[in-house]
Amino acid sequence: MTGDSSASSLIVGGAASSPRAPLPTLPPLALYIHIPWCVRKCPYCDFNSHTASPVLPEQEYVDALLADLDQDLHAVYGREISSIFFGGGTPSLFSAEALGRLLEGVEQRIPFAHDIEITLEANPGTFEQEKFVAYRKLGINRLSIGIQSFQQEKLKALGRIHNGDEAVRAASMARQAGFDNFNLDLMHGLPDQSLDDALSDLRQAIALNPTHISWYQLTLEPNTVFWNQPPVLPEDDTLWDIQEAGQALLAEHGYAQYEVSAYAQAGRPARHNLNYWSFGDFIGIGAGAHGKLSHPDGRIVRTWKTRLPKDYLNPAKSFQAGEKALTNDEMPFEFLMNALRLTSGVESRLYPERTGLSLESLAEGRAAAEQSGLLQVEPSRLAATERGQLFLNDLLQQFLN
Repeated sequence: MTGDSSASSLIVGGAASSPRAPLPTLPPLALYIHIPWCVRKCPYCDFNSHTASPVLPEQEYVDALLADLDQDLHAVYGREISSIFFGGGTPSLFSAEALGRLLEGVEQRIPFAHDIEITLEANPGTFEQEKFVAYRKLGINRLSIGIQSFQQEKLKALGRIHNGDEAVRAASMARQAGFDNFNLDLMHGLPDQSLDDALSDLRQAIALNPTHISWYQLTLEPNTVFWNQPPVLPEDDTLWDIQEAGQALLAEHGYAQYEVSAYAQAGRPARHNLNYWSFGDFIGIGAGAHGKLSHPDGRIVRTWKTRLPKDYLNPAKSFQAGEKALTNDEMPFEFLMNALRLTSGVESRLYPERTGLSLESLAEGRAAAEQSGLLQVEPSRLAATERGQLFLNDLLQQFLN
């Protein structure tokens, strides 16, 4: 590991910081589980996902996940898990039996909070009523359904395996299976998408009455098919009109925006993601999973796991591909790149509690960001202004050396 938790003076955002103190309390702890297989790789996707073979190595992968977790247990002894998130890939390709054995193994190793939130990502093309009833009986109590669009031509352009009718049925089947808390993932700014197209998708999503909607703009990411063969995307003026009208429509129907692309009914934000954005801790297990763990002495360590499934399943190779202890001068950016995505930001006191650094270490960057109109002038909170939310990268630059 690298890092310097004892330096007496470091330049942070242009201001000298005090030494990092031991953390008064450790933040909430979550668990992220990555299942890397999909029926088909989508052309826009830059996540660590791989086309599934006809028979998935469920048994072997669950064994590997539990062995991976065993190697992280020393860093979380005595703590409990507040949330679990199965991400991918398409975790719903795994059987209820495999996920049940995994959850049982996890709970034998780390206690679950009494009100734990357990989310499973699922795609409409993988929905089977019996399977999802079985998922609910396991204690999985939240779904995140990857809809992206309800319109056939848009789904085809995105390389999705489902159609609009299957997307609608997936939400109904989720509720029938006993899930009263579920998210719909929806994209906008799609190839050749008009304002009317985007709002039609949103209205259909709202009509299904999910507790949460993730609504975000399609971006072209490196190492994707779309990056190398870019589709024709809407003009900037159309994208702006979609954003403004969509946010108004969501608010009108009781979906409050609490993060850049997250909208929830009252009391239903994603607890797992809130923990992540507020610099909480999370263990990451599975091929390519990332983790972040705080230690009582003030060290904060990021980890990442072996990326390729064949390597992750190879007993001769290590699960962990690397780790890095955050240095004092990295801490402001690391903390704020998450916290400032929240529309209301976070209480200022959270910064010293979660980093071990004083608020003074943010002083110069904070003053510059306030003066430029990107950060709210509010001593008790760290929160972007409306302009700062639009230009978040510019805001964060104020806290880099």
